[in-house]
Amino acid sequence: MGSGYRGRLAPTPTGLLHLGHARTFALAARRAEQAGGALLLRIEDLDAARCRPEFEDAALEDLRWIGLRWQEGPDVGGPHAPYRQSERGPVFLATWERLRATGLIYPCDKSRSDVARALAAPHAEDDAEPIFPPELRAPVGAGRDATSPGASNWRFRVPDGETVRFEDALRGPQAFVAGRDFGDFLVWRRDGVPSYELAVVADDLAMGVTEVVRGADLLLSTARQILLYRALGATAPAWAHAPLVLGSDGRRLAKRSAGLSVRELRQRGWAPEEVLAAPIDRLLG
Repeated sequence: MGSGYRGRLAPTPTGLLHLGHARTFALAARRAEQAGGALLLRIEDLDAARCRPEFEDAALEDLRWIGLRWQEGPDVGGPHAPYRQSERGPVFLATWERLRATGLIYPCDKSRSDVARALAAPHAEDDAEPIFPPELRAPVGAGRDATSPGASNWRFRVPDGETVRFEDALRGPQAFVAGRDFGDFLVWRRDGVPSYELAVVADDLAMGVTEVVRGADLLLSTARQILLYRALGATAPAWAHAPLVLGSDGRRLAKRSAGLSVRELRQRGWAPEEVLAAPIDRLLG
């Protein structure tokens, strides 16, 4: 009998598998194995313009090459198929309906220029995440009687001033203040696609994920997602945010960084254990 632990790998096939993602996925697999639990693989392919099947195929091959195995996924099967987010529209729409019934989300017709004008106040900080201005919110209760998202953006109304806290298995206690560190965030786009925040919460909840292992660049997203779990009356999973892959200058190496896809490193003769553990400067040398 398993431990009840359920972890997940969630690649986005917009390019070849990046070294940073590979190392985070390896950590997720290791934590699932140490817990005696299960690991599922889910393809997060909601970006129809950039996601391509050849990148999905390459990612599955590269993940197996570095030694990862999963018990559920698009090429393995399991009780929670399909595992491509592009095929899970009914799950996301049902989650939108549950959120709409709470009154915590609302249709938003404000354009980017409307938001930019409202953020042009002298106190706005250039280096902070843009906060959706509270004065642009729809009235409380707006959209509650909607029968579908329609051709509107929908935002989640955050509890201004509330501190969202969580314990991270790798980084310790974390805290973000709603309305200061992040504002009302998108849950549904006017083109009929759910936001990242809604999609991953809906899927992790439906798939019974008990711990989310991902990069530290998504710490702020965790605070937003905790609010979604609460609105849905659900218990959030545990969290573990892995360090980002950094260059010698201390800057994050992006997905597009030359020479840092697993496929390129394979072609240059590096072994799986070196790809997962060797210093970045050595791999780039």
